[in-house]
Amino acid sequence: MNKEKGLMALTGVAIGGLAVLLVVLGNPANMGFCIACFLRDITGAMGLHRAGIVQYVRPEIIGLVIGAFISAFSAKEFRSRGGSAPFVRFLLGVFMMIGALVFLGCPLRDILRMGGGDLNAVVGFAGFICGVLFGVKFLKSGFNLGAAKTEKETQAGGYIFLLGAVLLLGFLVTGMSFNLEAGGPLFFSKEGPGSMHAPLWIALAAGLVVGFLAHKTRMCLSGGFRDFFLIRETGLLIAYGFIFLTVLILNLALDKFNLGFAGQPIAHTNHIFNFLGLFLVGQCAVLLGGCPLRQLVLGSEGDMDAAITVLGMIFGAALAHNFMLAASPKGVTIFGEVAVVAGIIIVSLIGWAYREVDI
Repeated sequence: MNKEKGLMALTGVAIGGLAVLLVVLGNPANMGFCIACFLRDITGAMGLHRAGIVQYVRPEIIGLVIGAFISAFSAKEFRSRGGSAPFVRFLLGVFMMIGALVFLGCPLRDILRMGGGDLNAVVGFAGFICGVLFGVKFLKSGFNLGAAKTEKETQAGGYIFLLGAVLLLGFLVTGMSFNLEAGGPLFFSKEGPGSMHAPLWIALAAGLVVGFLAHKTRMCLSGGFRDFFLIRETGLLIAYGFIFLTVLILNLALDKFNLGFAGQPIAHTNHIFNFLGLFLVGQCAVLLGGCPLRQLVLGSEGDMDAAITVLGMIFGAALAHNFMLAASPKGVTIFGEVAVVAGIIIVSLIGWAYREVDI
């Protein structure tokens, strides 16, 4: 147990350090690593939304997928499986992304934002914990989306997720563009957060390390709080505690710590929807069995249901920017507010419909 906790602590220090390094080398402030934001950028790079300031194929996501695959394959834990309510998982992925883009970050970025002094992230963190607790209520009532089935004849289905990441890497390295003005399958931001990024190969290497460690430790913030609420187990929370401490210490040392609500990078001060945005993320994550980071790791080890969830997140990112649901530093749109409230209601109905006993 002490060895496992030591690995969790080491993982937290490594990820926190890499997150700060990526910011120093060019990533947006307090966004050294954000699953939701980076998937949003990739969605834009593929032309699925046309918000020109958030379009870039983030190498960190590609590296994370490859790193988690290497860890799973080397440990003989790669196993192609799926078939557990895929459309419901897709829908939950959509709402998880909408909640994250209203808050402006995934649970991992929430920790990074707190380590940078952003008090709006503290409000979001409280919302996330409450969302997880609300989701646990359904777990206690027997919520179950059904068991996945293992592909016994072939493992081919599990490799598709990995191949998609490798294909994106090929496009990125060769500089292809579907932008006809630029000449040919991806779009790249010329200004805004999408234009801010660390050097490609350093970002890819950082993603490889994060993916490898995230698979080894099974790290998941929603899973950590779920386990704490259910069985008082704190193991999964250790890594995130050390991420926060590492980022806090490095930001203080580099004079990048800015305590307060106002003037925070890529953040807004609508406290109600900072809370509710991550409430929705936490709620979805518990019902899905993992937060956005965990879904990517599971997809990398052959879980096709997790891969479907990631596709749902990509679709959610497209919806958020094409239909003005995503927030901005100026605040949350009325469309985004309605989407979050509707998402909480719909996800609650899903939790109720798939329960085995009355709440």
